[in-house]
Amino acid sequence: MAGQGSTTNFADAFASVNASSRWKKYLPERIIKAVLFICAAASIFTTVGIVSVLIFEAALFFQEVTLWEFLTNTKWTPLFASKNFGILPLVTGTLLTSIGAMFVALPLGLMSAIYLSEYSPEVVRQIVKPVLEILAGIPTVVYGYFALLFITPILRAISDDISVFNGLSASLVMGIMILPMVSSLSEDAMRSVPRSLREGAYALGATKLEVSTRVVIPAALSGIVAAFILATSRAIGETMIVTIAAGQNPNFTFNPFVPIETMTAYIVQVSLGDTPTGTLEFKTIFAVGLSLFVITLAMNLLSQFIVRRFREVYE
Repeated sequence: MAGQGSTTNFADAFASVNASSRWKKYLPERIIKAVLFICAAASIFTTVGIVSVLIFEAALFFQEVTLWEFLTNTKWTPLFASKNFGILPLVTGTLLTSIGAMFVALPLGLMSAIYLSEYSPEVVRQIVKPVLEILAGIPTVVYGYFALLFITPILRAISDDISVFNGLSASLVMGIMILPMVSSLSEDAMRSVPRSLREGAYALGATKLEVSTRVVIPAALSGIVAAFILATSRAIGETMIVTIAAGQNPNFTFNPFVPIETMTAYIVQVSLGDTPTGTLEFKTIFAVGLSLFVITLAMNLLSQFIVRRFREVYE
């Protein structure tokens, strides 16, 4: 009996030590898991908080201005004595600069990505790609003054119809700014294409150009399209370039030679402090911000849909 008791005590002690060692072993993992969860939850709560503020403040604005007037009126003069609250001039200005930037960034970015992925020697790629990505690190305010003081005089020397503040110079410089994003992401997508696909095409007698355009690009199309839409979203949300170079005149026009105002530029204009907090004019920035959020969200959802769709096609 005494032997059985000592054996039982030994087993209990061993189990206690074993449980303690397991608890100490998995404690760091549990701490790391908790920290990572807190980080993920913080990003979610931040997003929810931002959206909640936008919706709440925009709801107060729409209590005084109808949604129909906001979406259909072609005049935007909330800071004038004769007030109009049609967002269409800001939307057209945003689309004008963003589409112009896409005409610059998408073809140049895709062609540079094809060169870096398929044609350039490795030594050249290691030099060119970091230099190209340096453009993404330049402050946007520098791009804005570059557009105003360098690009605009060149454009005005070509045509006298171009104003000092215009959407064209802002579009061109914005395209240069987002060029590294298109090029880098597209090149990464192309380099992820399996080497066996290229070798199979070469074995069938395809040239390097045919392999690039008919094998590599279709196989990497989901990543390329995602890069395009991500760059477009970046252009839509750009602030300083359009604020400095495009002007602050909300014209309902698609003429890139005249001053325009984008949604982000208007938010900067009101946020400078001249508009009293709590007034209807101040609340307009939340309505505009909510509209900008909806547009950007739609672009991101479209990007995810296209990526999944093309991934299903080529897998």
